[in-house]
Amino acid sequence: MKRRGKLDKVYVTGCLSERYRNNLEAEIPEVDAFFGTMELPQILKRFDADYRAELVGERMLATPQHYAYMKISEGCNRTCTFCAIPLMRGGHVSRTIESLVEEARLLVSRGVKEIMLIAQELTYYGLDIYKKRALPELLHRLADIPGLEWIRLHYAYPSKFPMEIIDVMKERDNICKYLDMPLQHASNNMLSAMKRQITREEMEVLIHDIRLRIPEICLRTTLIAGFPGETREDVEELKSFLERMRFDRVGIFTYSHEEQTGAYALADDVPAEEKEARAQEIMEVQQEISLEKNREKVGKTLKVLIDRKEAGRYIGRTEFDSVEVDNEVIIHSRKKLEPGTFVYVQIEKAYDYDLEGSVTVQPES
Repeated sequence: MKRRGKLDKVYVTGCLSERYRNNLEAEIPEVDAFFGTMELPQILKRFDADYRAELVGERMLATPQHYAYMKISEGCNRTCTFCAIPLMRGGHVSRTIESLVEEARLLVSRGVKEIMLIAQELTYYGLDIYKKRALPELLHRLADIPGLEWIRLHYAYPSKFPMEIIDVMKERDNICKYLDMPLQHASNNMLSAMKRQITREEMEVLIHDIRLRIPEICLRTTLIAGFPGETREDVEELKSFLERMRFDRVGIFTYSHEEQTGAYALADDVPAEEKEARAQEIMEVQQEISLEKNREKVGKTLKVLIDRKEAGRYIGRTEFDSVEVDNEVIIHSRKKLEPGTFVYVQIEKAYDYDLEGSVTVQPES
């Protein structure tokens, strides 16, 4: 596009350019400048724009108007051996509660109904600036904002998990009964090699305790297949763990050998094809669990947020589903439905990863 005169300049920013800027500059000379993850002032300076801290919250939404992601902290202090995030993002730095509440109020005033809290390590929030885990306090403050219908939690570290988060979730109606907790594996051999600071037995106790407090909670996790040294026994142990724990949502990645990480010194000894085969094998276990759990919802009436209209039908989500990564609800309605509105849907059909139903009247409280 530059050669055809359709672009004047090309700038690149993000994790890749933070870590491999010198390589990228040599390999892709068509790019006019590369910027790291924390170089917003330098980017703005290139455009002759003033960097004004008080305007940083006045963000543009890259999502539909009714939901938004809000990063509550940057970086990570953990030392997981597969992860390059600390190399690219640095150590954990929390934003203040006041700045997050202000941004959330601004987003709600612009029509946002759902805010997804994200961080590399959600449960660590506040330790650096408040000298304590402050996520419960932040959740209470956000839940007080009028018009904020759903607050969703992503990326909670399981080791030393603060159960106060679950207590707040149970207490406040607009905090989704949903928790995204990446566990990465369930074999103690792999958990130790990954430096996850938790055992399979401790994870099982944690999951049991969370469900004891909120039986209806939706638990999502992500896993890694093909970590160095992973054996067939490790894979079978992970599959058995999934069958016992019966997570609502599971994502899986194949191991990537990243330079300068703790695992880089290990031999990447599982071939790529085998990594993919193991990932598929593990997901087949979860697919059955997902279908069984979805079938249990047939006949029930669920509150659904409308996301979009597609191929003549409406697509939405329950509080138990995050955007893009989780289940969707296919909705039939005689009336026009606007994105960002809530409706009640009676579930009529269940699929592996989706539900289908028709709009019904609001159930009596």
